[in-house]
Amino acid sequence: MGHSNGDSLISEEEQDPFLSFIDYARAVISPEQDEIDEENPSEATTELTGPGWGWIASRVLKTCTAYSSGVTAAILLSDLSQAWHEQNKPGVLKKKPEVIDQLNKRHRRRRLANTVTIDSIYEKNFLSMDSVLEAVVIKADLLPGTNIFMLTLGDFWSSNTIDLYLHRRYYELVETPNGILRKGREVLITGCYLRTAREGCGTPRLLPTEYLVILLDEDEEEDAIFIVAQLCSDTFSSVSLDDFNNGTSYSLYASRIESIGPLESELKFSTAHRRQITLVDADNVRLNFILWGDQVIVANLMSVGSMLGLERPYISSLEESAMEGKDEFCLEYGSATHLYIVPSTLQEETVCVSLSQNQCQGSKLLGSVGVSQVTLPRDAEGSIDFSNYPFRTNITDCRDKTTGISLYGVVTDIYCESNATGVVFSLKIEDTTGAIWARLHFNSHWYQNRFIHSKTSSKISIWMSSFFLWVMILRSLGRLGLGHVVYVSGLSCKSTKENFLEVLWHEKNEKATFINLSCLPAFLTSSCLHKISTLSQISKQRKPAINICRVKMDEIDQCHSIKTRLSHSVCGHFIDEDSPLHGGNLHCNFCRLTLNSNAGSEVVRTFHIMITLADEETTKLYAWCTGQSASAILQISPDEFCDLHEDDQLMYPSSLENEWFLVTLANSGGRSLSHEREATCWEITRALKI
Repeated sequence: MGHSNGDSLISEEEQDPFLSFIDYARAVISPEQDEIDEENPSEATTELTGPGWGWIASRVLKTCTAYSSGVTAAILLSDLSQAWHEQNKPGVLKKKPEVIDQLNKRHRRRRLANTVTIDSIYEKNFLSMDSVLEAVVIKADLLPGTNIFMLTLGDFWSSNTIDLYLHRRYYELVETPNGILRKGREVLITGCYLRTAREGCGTPRLLPTEYLVILLDEDEEEDAIFIVAQLCSDTFSSVSLDDFNNGTSYSLYASRIESIGPLESELKFSTAHRRQITLVDADNVRLNFILWGDQVIVANLMSVGSMLGLERPYISSLEESAMEGKDEFCLEYGSATHLYIVPSTLQEETVCVSLSQNQCQGSKLLGSVGVSQVTLPRDAEGSIDFSNYPFRTNITDCRDKTTGISLYGVVTDIYCESNATGVVFSLKIEDTTGAIWARLHFNSHWYQNRFIHSKTSSKISIWMSSFFLWVMILRSLGRLGLGHVVYVSGLSCKSTKENFLEVLWHEKNEKATFINLSCLPAFLTSSCLHKISTLSQISKQRKPAINICRVKMDEIDQCHSIKTRLSHSVCGHFIDEDSPLHGGNLHCNFCRLTLNSNAGSEVVRTFHIMITLADEETTKLYAWCTGQSASAILQISPDEFCDLHEDDQLMYPSSLENEWFLVTLANSGGRSLSHEREATCWEITRALKI
């Protein structure tokens, strides 16, 4: 890795409007972060009360992706403030129930991803099915004159309470004098329907849901006795499918949840979603717990590293569950099953902040004095989670056993790993502090149900699977070229046996984001995120940047006029037309795929043009472009251009000269991902006529 000093980092921060806006937004959302211990600046440690750098960057870019016509600073700040407010809203309307205040003193677990507050339910008068309520039972009573139980729930972040009609499968837990569902019990709930108040009368209530998990605390004597008496009567090794079929019921306790994820093998004759939770008991015996269909939202209530108790799980044979593996059976969430969780406590670790971070960002984010340490959470595997790190993570900050890393830099190399399992790209990202290789793993399981088990011929089935897989990748990558500036979040780092730092990214990770900023149309129309540079300024530039310039078409290369070429519609890169493969097929060097030349949706015609650009200072720059940017400049589609008469095609470039455009320029170093040498290093990645 190459290194540069702190001055270059400061210069980059000041010159890049995108980076400046993120720091400005964080100061607006959490101004309290400016308060630092000025008496001991060398020992200053920040507690993460505001949003992290990566959280803001991801949110800004997702908003830009959603609003291609452009955004304003007011729109972005409003969106950021609302999202952060909803995620961290404190209750201020009235005093919380005493039982919640008592529990809050030992509340040391990480908040689940889909958690909503009771206050937000009242504000929106809406609750989605996959939302999670981390609630406390305030009271459990029978409705007068009925046999219907109603739970009154509160949470740690709200001032309001809300009532829930209890599902009858849980009545046995409240009917007995010592029933576990009583005042002070913490529960996790999902799959709720909200019954709104009618005509201004009454209050909103939650309708019964089957998806309720009861929280236990091993440090509480009563809960510890319950775990031993109720959940540890059986072990994983003692489970017998034959005994279960003969009427035996089991209660099991896993020492930890090892993993949560989708099944690798999909069902042949069903489109039902499934989730697989891998459980490990105290004897290190593993069992899989499977959730089907609507049940998959129960996985939102679980976290890796927590302990799971299952009372009366359904035992299913692998054949019955359409599972593959060496085990005879697996566990399922049956109609009589009760789930209990002992959540993993939030572990934290103090991380030293590098000098470069304080030099380039500390003064803007955390007051006028530096911060030497930041407290970050640590997951069950011992990796430090940088998702809420207040600073931008530079490449030199990547280290062993870290997750939630966000990187912002320029692509200097990329290749598809054709021999890898699944779809894997290796991407070289560079910033002002150095360069690093990251392996990007893209989803491939989603299309298998639709195509691999099709009744069509195997060749057609394989082609369709391949094509739709790459359509999925397009949504993640877009057209990606050398010199393009990208933002990647959800990276994890670990050292290999050879002491090499391996950087990994998995699209299925809920925190994973990959955005190509150079191809985002919103950047051209969002003045708060860019500044217009001159051609002379960017020609001297040696750092990753989104280069926006106001230029006119001085001349389109008359030697070759306007060329059209075949392109792979999924990745946007040129196809090698000079070396067709057997059977009339073509080859995409970027994707390493053989393409069917007769498939119109897979192989399309696109422009490839060379242009001389000029600006107000009469500085000139030679650039090339293809795809959407070329069509925007020529103001015609490739097919429409090919339909023109030959004389009209020759005359067409002259009609466009001296027209003004706002363009995004990327420095590709004179090489494309098709391994061709371009006549110029500058690529026009986006263009807008002005």
